[in-house]
Amino acid sequence: MNNLRNKVQLIGRLGMDPEVKVLDSGKKLAKFSIATTEAYKNQKGERVEDTQWHNIIVWERNAEFAEKFLSKGKEIALEGKLSNRTYEDSNGVKRYTTEIIANDFVLFGKK
Repeated sequence: MNNLRNKVQLIGRLGMDPEVKVLDSGKKLAKFSIATTEAYKNQKGERVEDTQWHNIIVWERNAEFAEKFLSKGKEIALEGKLSNRTYEDSNGVKRYTTEIIANDFVLFGKK
């Protein structure tokens, strides 16, 4: 059961082209967001769609793959873990964010 701790699996569409950076250490990372949509019927029987946005981080080889093959609107499946961090914005206000550090992903659709 250890491999089930802090595990996330999602299928969604990219909301933006990946933003790729090379850090001072030489490591490459890519950031992008994906949207997942869940549909259900409310109490009146009307179909309702709920879209959630997720911030994704990929490193090294996955970042290189993302840079070459991912773009806004593409559908992917990914597996990773949740990561929480804090930072100060430009006004000095402490902000909190949750991201998914993806260790594997698959591109859906046509090449």
